[in-house]
Amino acid sequence: MIWMVSSILFVLVCLALIGISVYVGWQLTHPQRKPVDASPDDYGLHMENISFPSRSGDVRLDGWFLKSPYAPTDANPMTVIMSHGYAGTRLEKGLPALALAKSIVEAGYHVLMFDFRNSGKSEGKITTVGFLEKQDVLGAIDWVQEHEPSKICLIGFSMGGSTSILAAAEERAVLGVITDSAFSQLSPYLRDNLPVWSNLPRIPFTPLILLILPRLIGINPHRVDALAAVDHIYPRSILFIHSRDDEAIPWSNSEGMWSRHPDAFELWVTQKAGHVGSYHMQPEAYTKRVLDFLSKFNNHRNSS
Repeated sequence: MIWMVSSILFVLVCLALIGISVYVGWQLTHPQRKPVDASPDDYGLHMENISFPSRSGDVRLDGWFLKSPYAPTDANPMTVIMSHGYAGTRLEKGLPALALAKSIVEAGYHVLMFDFRNSGKSEGKITTVGFLEKQDVLGAIDWVQEHEPSKICLIGFSMGGSTSILAAAEERAVLGVITDSAFSQLSPYLRDNLPVWSNLPRIPFTPLILLILPRLIGINPHRVDALAAVDHIYPRSILFIHSRDDEAIPWSNSEGMWSRHPDAFELWVTQKAGHVGSYHMQPEAYTKRVLDFLSKFNNHRNSS
């Protein structure tokens, strides 16, 4: 009798743990949408509302194209495509992205800002932390090439930074990438840091979620591998920005990617800033780093 009761209790506990893991994993891949409640008009920027398909063709994405009135008329201009972080929108309010976009536009570069699938005003019902979002960045590149032909640079924040690396590795039209607080490999990152996002104890929930979730939603986290992707970007340039005090994604993620090709890559490590918090702490220094990186491609533009 005791054996039977113990067995029943054991099964019930296992089912409860699996149920909690499925629920939390589902919530992580179906975060609540945040509103796009600010506008380029608030920063004196002229915008064009745009819509385009992800390169995978399964969803349409919503965004803005900010055309710079200061772009060179005697050469092929550059467009900077911005990619936001997990569960955010094109606004990336922690910066805010529109403030950085204003500086980039005033420096003579066009800017494309958009919402990933299942974010902001874009279509889609699932967030895959880079697995499908890579196709969204590639869709933004396709829009630029079709509607505003120009050289292209990518800038991404957190998940958007990792996803930008994945996209640039496949798309030779990208001249360079800027990442802020990116993770290097999704599978080991989740294994080590999932409690930050799930608010659950590492044991037993992290192994359970990582076992169940990919099968539940049909993704392969091992394919979200920015560390391997940087080898396909080299010798093109990447600027890695990361705070040493980032508690969500350790700065060693950026250091590891930078160290693969330090002759072509740049690493700026800041202090005392939270996740994607370096711009907020040092807006002038951050903007200068970004614009100095973009200026390296002036020769590319003039030779086009």
